This record gives sequence, C-alpha cells and structure tokens, in this order.
Amino acid sequence: MEKDDRKWEIIESEYLIRRPWLTARRDRVKLPTGVEIPEYYILEYPDWVNVIAITKEGKFVLVRQYRHGIKETRYEICAGVCETGEEPLLSAQRELYEETGYGNGNWTKLMTVSANASTMTNITHCYLATEVERISTQHLEETEDLTVHLLDEEEVKALLLNDEVKQSLMAAPLWKYFALYSRL
Repeated sequence: MEKDDRKWEIIESEYLIRRPWLTARRDRVKLPTGVEIPEYYILEYPDWVNVIAITKEGKFVLVRQYRHGIKETRYEICAGVCETGEEPLLSAQRELYEETGYGNGNWTKLMTVSANASTMTNITHCYLATEVERISTQHLEETEDLTVHLLDEEEVKALLLNDEVKQSLMAAPLWKYFALYSRL
C-alpha cells in the first residue's frame, strides 16, 4: 500500500461565517503537484454520533422526524453532536437517552465515517447498543420534534431496501449491521 499522504499545503485561510451550526472557511491551497486552488471551501463541524439501538426484545429503537433540507419526514437512528470534551461513547449514550428515554445495554463501536471527507472536518462515530431498555421519558431540546418508534428487524430491512433511510450517515451503519449480523 502507498504511504504518501499527499497532503495539501494551506497557503491562506479566511472564515466566511462562524455560527453555532455553521462555520465555513475559504482556503487557498497548493497540491503536491504544485497546482494551486485559490478557493476551496471547508465546513467545520464538531464530531457527530449515532446509535443503532436494539431492545432486549429485539426491537430497533428509531426516531421519526422532519428534515428541512430534503423537506421530508423520515425514520432515523438516534444521532447528535459530540459536546466539547465529551467522549464519543458518552455522547452516543446521552443522545439515545435524551431522544428516546432508552439506555443501559451493551455498547460497541460499529464504525467511524465521514459525511463528506472532501469538504467537512468532522467524523461520525457509530455505535451498536443491544439489550437497551426504556429508563425514562424523552428529554428533547426546544428545537427537537421527533417521535420514538420500535420496529422489528424486517421493518428496518424494508426501510433500507426501499431507500426510505435517506441520511447516509444512518444508512451506512445499518447496512453494516445487517451485513455482519443478519441476512438480507
């Protein structure tokens, strides 16, 4: 395997916007070949987490919510932001608890992915939580509007096979789960 990392040199950076949910900068970069790109745009985000949560009874804990970007309401696995200084596993456990009221269980890291490695700085830590149980009610933020749904394995497979899971950061770990632990 090739070991050359082929990093680009950042000649200049300028922040265009810095808001809580959007930070964008414009870099002027030089490629290893010597070619310069005068405007390369980068979106900075904190790391994210998501969780495939399965109850003791074998039900998948999903949420359903409206996504304004695509103007559709969809089923999703629980997800959220890693707070500053918070370990990804703790972020994932917190998000599952806040969004659904579910917790406990057995937790393993399933994968780490990037939404768009070419223009976004963050990664998403994906977890599998089995044997979870309802331990509370939802603890939603003011801007969150989602409902909790328990689906069986066949229903989740059908969502995937019918392209009903639109968020790639959620489809990828679900596909990996089914590739590793089930037959499609």
